[in-house]
Amino acid sequence: MLLVAVAAVRISSRSGLPSLLIYLGIGIAIGQDGIGNVVFDNAELTQVIGYAALVVILAEGGLGTKWKEIKPALPHAVALSLVGVAISVGVTAAGAHYLVGLEWRQSLLIGAVVSSTDAAAVFSVLRKVPLPSRVTGVLEAESGFNDAPVVILVVAFATVGPVDPWYVLVGKIALELAIGAAIGLAVGFLGAYGLRHVALPASGLYPIAVMAIAVSAYAAGAMAHGSGFLAVYLAAMVLGNAKLPHWPATRGFADGLGWIAQIGMFVLLGLLVTPHELAKDFWPAVIIGLVLTMVARPLEVFVSLLPFRVAWQEQVLMSWAGLRGAVPIILATIPMVTGIEGSDRVFNIVFVLVVVYTLVQGPTLPWLARKLNLRETGEAAADLGIESAPLEKLRGHLLSFAIPEASRMHGVEVGELRLPAGASVTLVVRDAKSFVPAPSTVLRRGDELLVVATDPVRDAAEARLRAVARGGKLAGWLGTSGGTSL
Repeated sequence: MLLVAVAAVRISSRSGLPSLLIYLGIGIAIGQDGIGNVVFDNAELTQVIGYAALVVILAEGGLGTKWKEIKPALPHAVALSLVGVAISVGVTAAGAHYLVGLEWRQSLLIGAVVSSTDAAAVFSVLRKVPLPSRVTGVLEAESGFNDAPVVILVVAFATVGPVDPWYVLVGKIALELAIGAAIGLAVGFLGAYGLRHVALPASGLYPIAVMAIAVSAYAAGAMAHGSGFLAVYLAAMVLGNAKLPHWPATRGFADGLGWIAQIGMFVLLGLLVTPHELAKDFWPAVIIGLVLTMVARPLEVFVSLLPFRVAWQEQVLMSWAGLRGAVPIILATIPMVTGIEGSDRVFNIVFVLVVVYTLVQGPTLPWLARKLNLRETGEAAADLGIESAPLEKLRGHLLSFAIPEASRMHGVEVGELRLPAGASVTLVVRDAKSFVPAPSTVLRRGDELLVVATDPVRDAAEARLRAVARGGKLAGWLGTSGGTSL
């Protein structure tokens, strides 16, 4: 299954379809109506595994989120995750009730379930589309933040008995978000401090430790009756911007875990659905999805971003980029587990809605970005994948990196790097041969460099290397900085 899913990613990348559809198709194909004839109807197990997979996906997304891009987008993302979610739930539920004829309980459940943009879909699609950083920052932060209030609403609507008054729900959401944010930031900062100051005996332990810290943030947040999803996302974001040792290896490890989580989650969701039961709910799902996509989402974006100066082109793109994926389908299992009447139909409608509108929105997003002139033009200088290993006994660090093709470090002499005192290029590997460089040695694309830096100047040395990679030998004079994140 893993080999088939990995091969399917190639098909997904060439066709422009989000990989989730391929994985759902694999699950359906081996299910009871497919060639595998596997009967699977355990909604509770699906929910547990889905939650675990979401934790890993949010951790991987948080590790890849750059603070400098998300910082100006935080107010926008918070508004979309709170005010926007409330608008989306209300408008979508009204459409489901008055246009499709569902009961209010079922309508509110569907409205809440589909109001969360999916982190996996957003991270996988948006990072392939060269959009302005302010747009991707808002959308990525929103997908990381809005799971928390939506989960609270779905659990409230799926509870047997009367639903809590709106002001009680608002209070619960605010409290859980505050607890989750506090725990996530605390765990992230403590974990980053520990990893930066304690040298582990093997480099392979660092990726494991980073993911363990992120998952611990979810566990601590959930045990404290806070938002575990927000906690894991914030903790991972702090870790991802902390310049940890062996960072490229950690990113690769987290990326692999994220893919495994997506594959397992989507295949299991495809197994859970019964395709022959979807036909009668196809048009209700299309109608509700139309209300969500063409009315609720644009209204949510317009009202939430009203206090901010956001161009109408960006608002249009954000409206269309509200991608749904595994999160709504997993949340739709909550009423199935609690035994709410009509929960099977809610699940079927949500499943069809996600598939149909992912087919429509995902492939057309790059086209819409071009029409709105929101695609980033020009090729930016590639950043350096600097690997850092602590030399605990020497109170220093060994930095290693390769010069990418698009790096402006090509043609720069070693002496022109102007590294701070206490940092030095000790070795260059070129064409499979290594040598100790002289100050006049000219660096080339593909060179691999080893830089030794004492602990006090480690950050300054790394920042200078990144600045030269982006701006060339005149980086400091031209104002090009090394940034504050990996």
